[in-house]
Amino acid sequence: MGDRICRVLDLGRLEYAEAERLQERLVEARRAGEVPDTLLLVEHEPVVTLGSGSSDAGEGLKPKLINSAGVEVRRVSRGGRATFHGPGQLVGYPILDLRHHLQDLHWYLRSLEQVLIDALAQVGCNAERKDGLTGVWIRDRKVASIGIAVRGWITWHGFALNLDCDRQWWRLLDPCGLSAGRMASLTELCTQAPSREAVAESVVQRFGEVFRLNVVESDRTELFRASTF
Repeated sequence: MGDRICRVLDLGRLEYAEAERLQERLVEARRAGEVPDTLLLVEHEPVVTLGSGSSDAGEGLKPKLINSAGVEVRRVSRGGRATFHGPGQLVGYPILDLRHHLQDLHWYLRSLEQVLIDALAQVGCNAERKDGLTGVWIRDRKVASIGIAVRGWITWHGFALNLDCDRQWWRLLDPCGLSAGRMASLTELCTQAPSREAVAESVVQRFGEVFRLNVVESDRTELFRASTF
């Protein structure tokens, strides 16, 4: 374990746009050295996001289904393709200064995967990687998507881990370029699905270990008390 601090904030349910604005502010504050490395944990209202790997039309989207469901579609600055965020997920946004870790995006992506694989093993779910694909899988079903952005070697965006998602949402798109049937939640695949609290605790612990950070749990009040916000 390293001697650097990582502040962890579990913000609960948060609109996607608000989380994106918060990340933007934290990226600038981290680059200026005004805040430590930070991990945000959230859950979003239903939204489909299009990363840099998506066409302008958002290939794979089902416009009629999206419109009837009232789901917002947003173009975002992360890598990757179309992804769904919504209830039943644990979403993590690491704001890390890779100048103090390793300035290697491949290493960073693989490290995020390792955090989730280790965390799931700790709560009794055997997850793995798939060659040539980004994310985390249980057997042939994808349970976690990862899409990152980096600005001045400060990371933002991150991962979405499916805990207990309604399968109807994946019918709105080809998630990450895959068929909807390839996506799954822990409740479908784990003999005894862990609670959100147990998964979040395990993710935070393994995040600190993989990135060699001392994690310090904080709260929303402390975040917005800082003069930079």
